[in-house]
Parts: sequence; structure tokens; C-alpha cells
Amino acid sequence: MNLNTLKPASGSVLSDKRIGRGHGSGGGGTATRGHKGAKSRSGYSKKIGFEGGQMPLQRRVPKFGFKNINRVEYKAINLDAIQSIVDRKNITEITLEVLRDNGLVSRNDLVKILGRGELKSKVTVTAHKFSTTAKAGIEAQGGSISEI
Repeated sequence: MNLNTLKPASGSVLSDKRIGRGHGSGGGGTATRGHKGAKSRSGYSKKIGFEGGQMPLQRRVPKFGFKNINRVEYKAINLDAIQSIVDRKNITEITLEVLRDNGLVSRNDLVKILGRGELKSKVTVTAHKFSTTAKAGIEAQGGSISEI
């Protein structure tokens, strides 16, 4: 590698056009900014969401209700889904890893066990939350629960 062979990475240099270098260059005078208006002046930067003076979309769209910023989202898993795992894999201990391996939850999901369906096997279930019907359904079969 020599100094005379150095060149910028491809795509990093936008154009060979020299702007604002006199009338003979084709881009002189106004430096290709046109005449007058905010865009022609130095220091101009368009505000995010600005739509040329018309009412911006952000302000046109109706807003209502309340979004709780502290809301905790849980992935709901029902007892019938747990029973299908027990039937297919013959597992008696249901953990987050088992649910993850069976494609029911993702890596960072918080899991809540809900009571839809019927559990026919004695299982130990580990999750973040349990509904009262799910607790009753698991303990009715002699199983146990443990909250993380």
C-alpha cells in the first residue's frame, strides 16, 4: 500500500461535484440551494415531523385513553397447553426452559399460567404468575406450583 493508491471506501464519497465555487462550475451563486426561503439559508434544519406548514400527522391523528408506562406484559399459557406438552413429551416438571423448547414463549417473556382447559396429570409448574383457577387446577391433580 502506497500513499498514491489510497482512496476512500466505495460509497463514502457522495459526489465529485464542487458546490458553491463560482458560476462556471454550474453550482455557484446559490450553491444549488435555489433562491430565498428557509432552506437556502445557513443553519437551517427541518424539525422532525414538519410537513411544510400543514398540520402534521402526529397532531392530526386522534389520541385517547391512557398508556401505563409501568405495565408489565405477561405471556399467557393455559392448562390445556401444559397438558399437551405432558402428553407429547411425558414431562412432569414444567419450567420456562421447557416452555421455550416447545415454542410457547420467547427468551425474555414473563409467563402467567391461566386456568383454561383441564389438567389430567400431576405436574410441577414454575412460572412468574398464576391465576387462581390455574392454581386450583394444578393442585387439584396433586401438582405443585412455584413462582419465580
